[in-house]
Amino acid sequence: MLHRTVFFVSDSTGITAGALGKLLEHFPRTNFTQVRLPFTDTLDKIKLAQDAILEATEHDGGRPVVIMSLGNLTLRNTLKESNAYFIDLFSAFIDPLGLELEQTPLTGSGIAHSIMGSSYHDRMEAINYTLNHDDGMTNSGLEEAQVILIGVSRCGKTPTSIYLAMQFGVKAANYPLIPEDFERGTLPEILHKHLDKIFGLTIKAERLHSVRSERRPDSFYASLDNCRKEIATAEELMRHSSITWADSTSRSIEELSAIILQKIRKPAK
Repeated sequence: MLHRTVFFVSDSTGITAGALGKLLEHFPRTNFTQVRLPFTDTLDKIKLAQDAILEATEHDGGRPVVIMSLGNLTLRNTLKESNAYFIDLFSAFIDPLGLELEQTPLTGSGIAHSIMGSSYHDRMEAINYTLNHDDGMTNSGLEEAQVILIGVSRCGKTPTSIYLAMQFGVKAANYPLIPEDFERGTLPEILHKHLDKIFGLTIKAERLHSVRSERRPDSFYASLDNCRKEIATAEELMRHSSITWADSTSRSIEELSAIILQKIRKPAK
């Protein structure tokens, strides 16, 4: 296994530079040590970053990777005097786009946050809404939901809901299908008037059995037979109500969210 240190250097929070870190997932044979250096907005802090890069080079025996989001050209060029492989947000993406658009890009510290101010506010509202409507906590305000996730307990509704809220500002409620729903043979009445924004999650019985066993080992709730019955009944309820669903067994929350967004943001006919 190869080893490299990766520095995320930003003049603000480092969220944008950190997002570029997803590139590292394409190289599973390398073990990356991640070092985050937010608010690197003075020459003194650049010098500290250079010292850290040099120390990592000596420790690893190879030059580090530096993923950087620095708007100030002087700070950028000074940091690049270090011996490292640089992925520079501005020189790789922002500056070339400016040339194409024939505009000078904004480069102030934290500019991405200021541009996305309203989106940030929307995300905070969505997170509060989602946390208050987690796991069927309340039925009040469901008309505000942009999506309502349903499925058996422990199939991934909560993390997917929170991811949708945090990353995309989607107000996502989630509702667990419980034994009473299965016995009744229909979705809860409160959900009937919201069928157009319901999305279902399902899961393989073996995986559900494993997840539930971590929480309540050797219980009827976690038994493989009960998991199979609950999943089959939940899928039948969703099928009967023409609800689209996705299998969460081998999908990440990012993949599930993309599928859900494609459905809820599809233009109305």
